[in-house]
Amino acid sequence: MDNKKFDTQIQYIKYKVLKETAILAWKDELLEKLLDIPYKAIPGTTPTMRCCVYKERAIVAERVKLAMGDDRDESKIIKVIDIACEECPTGGYEVTNACVGCISHRCIEVCKFGAINFDHRHVAHIDKSKCKECGACSKVCPFSAIIHRKRPCENACKIKAISMNENKAARIKYEKCINCGACVKQCPFGAINDKSFILDAVDLLKKSENNTNYKVYLIVAPSIATQFSYAKVGQAISASYKVGFYDVVEAAWGADLVTEKETKELVEKGRLLSSCCPSFVLYIEKNFPELIPYISTNVSPMVEIAKVLKRKDPTCKVVFAGPCISKKVERTKENVRDYIDVVLTFEELQALFGSKAIDIKLLEETPLKNASVFGRLFARSGGLAEAVKQSIIENNYDFELKASVCNGIEECKNALKSLKNGTLIDNFIEGMACNGGCIGGPGCLKHETSHLNVLNKHAASSEIKNIKDSIKENE
Repeated sequence: MDNKKFDTQIQYIKYKVLKETAILAWKDELLEKLLDIPYKAIPGTTPTMRCCVYKERAIVAERVKLAMGDDRDESKIIKVIDIACEECPTGGYEVTNACVGCISHRCIEVCKFGAINFDHRHVAHIDKSKCKECGACSKVCPFSAIIHRKRPCENACKIKAISMNENKAARIKYEKCINCGACVKQCPFGAINDKSFILDAVDLLKKSENNTNYKVYLIVAPSIATQFSYAKVGQAISASYKVGFYDVVEAAWGADLVTEKETKELVEKGRLLSSCCPSFVLYIEKNFPELIPYISTNVSPMVEIAKVLKRKDPTCKVVFAGPCISKKVERTKENVRDYIDVVLTFEELQALFGSKAIDIKLLEETPLKNASVFGRLFARSGGLAEAVKQSIIENNYDFELKASVCNGIEECKNALKSLKNGTLIDNFIEGMACNGGCIGGPGCLKHETSHLNVLNKHAASSEIKNIKDSIKENE
């Protein structure tokens, strides 16, 4: 069953929409049969989450738009489906059953907006239309009976880029948003989603079928080892060839190239902020602009290896697949757009396989082209720092690495504050916006605690143990 390949029913619905959209695109029937997709894409014939099937279909219609790239504005890659967001409880301050109806009434005395009243049992109630969510009542309650509930999206967004509009639907403050996708991952109604460019990938692959001189390469993030848990990594690689890609390359080799350059830059400058995670870089640019000079000037492993491919074959097209939504925005940067043509998540890669009715479990395994152990470890928190340490050793640099490994955006914030205040002892900050690193990205098929062990085994399986050996062999 396809739905066993994902963590949640929401991911499965998203997959169905993406798959149906891609199927029609392969057949050149997308515009002709577009209105049929909302009917095909809903599992079963009755609504499972909404008040009625009509609302469910309206929501899926919005998902279809996102599957087609919506307004194609890649600077605002995450979007709220307002009609789906209506189902979510508003949140805010609430009085729990811990309220015993005391006679001190401190909560009403401290409220400046007249938002609190009492029933005949002296139990407090909050008038949401008057409440300004200042929290004063919660602070003075001797029983801690007044709590602050946040919506899952608000709670997930650690940079406060989520607020509520006048209709109590989530609103993204794009001036703050770093495209990390935490809100997408945590929304229990699937009301926040990322735009897909799966149709662009289908278009490139269709053109390559009709032109033997036109090659489409697929770069896969090393975290692919933790995905497609119902099959083997080698089978997923075989599926990529079967869907039409000319060659499949692991971004881990690009990580080896980046490590060499990043280490050299660190030794020369004495202090550096990593540039591999686009959300981390964007967070610095938006919140700590004075620290921008510390950001590594190197591109990410995705771009580094794409440069090699384009240099070998300037006419080729390059598609990247990984766990990261933020990569879709990174693709639009001036120093990236000439090298990466389409970015997909692992969810979208699975939909691409599904659109061709490829059963991965039935395929023979195709091994990934080797990268070093350290290049593959980039997919988890701490992997980059370990690679830099190894590179210092291999290059005989007279430099002591003092790395601050930041697992998640909150740890990144603390380290950057210390650097700004001049209290940071470490000379290298490895920033990962997602908890766990790339293996915890929002575009993963599944988010499991076993992923760390799986990735470590994938890295250990590499025959190349040194970074320099990887670069030499792959060249």
